[in-house]
Amino acid sequence: MDDKTKSIVAHITLIGWIVALVLNQGDNKTELTSFYVRQMLGLILLSILGSIIPIINIFAWIIVLVLWVLSLMGAINGEKKLTPYVGEYFQDWFKAL
Repeated sequence: MDDKTKSIVAHITLIGWIVALVLNQGDNKTELTSFYVRQMLGLILLSILGSIIPIINIFAWIIVLVLWVLSLMGAINGEKKLTPYVGEYFQDWFKAL
C-alpha cells in the first residue's frame, strides 16, 4: 500500500487509524503517513475531549468534523497540510509516531 493510501485510511474511523499505524512501522514507515497518523490521533483525542464536556459537545463535534475534512483533503492530494490552529501541536506532541 502506498503512503497516500495509508494516509487516507488513517482518516477512516479509529480502526482505519490503527491499520495505518500498523502498516507504517519499520521499513514501511513514510513521512506522509506518519504526518497524518499524528494529525488524526490529535483529532481523535480532541473529539473525545469534546464529548466529555456536555456544554460544548455539539460545537466541538462540528469543529472536529471541519478539521477532519480539511485534513482528509490534504491526504487525498498527497500534501502535508497542518490542521488549522492545532496541527503544529499534534506534530510536536506525537512526534514519536
